Amino acid sequence: MKIEVLGSGCPKCHKLEALVRDHVAKHGIEAEVSHVYDLDKILSYGVMMTPALVVDGELKISGKLPSEKELTEAIKA
Repeated sequence: MKIEVLGSGCPKCHKLEALVRDHVAKHGIEAEVSHVYDLDKILSYGVMMTPALVVDGELKISGKLPSEKELTEAIKA
């Protein structure tokens, strides 16, 4: 599974990355987690507000920090 956190480096973007990494570790999910800072790549997903979460190339969350339940739904293996 490939998980990308999209964002310019704002505090919420870093928080989402930390939440994702913790969630993956806590649930034993095998995933490659990366943070995408490149604006062109972020826009290619149609994202207008960050932070955003992309799982296996599909935009799952945009413009907010997800709840634990929302994160679980977005990262279902």
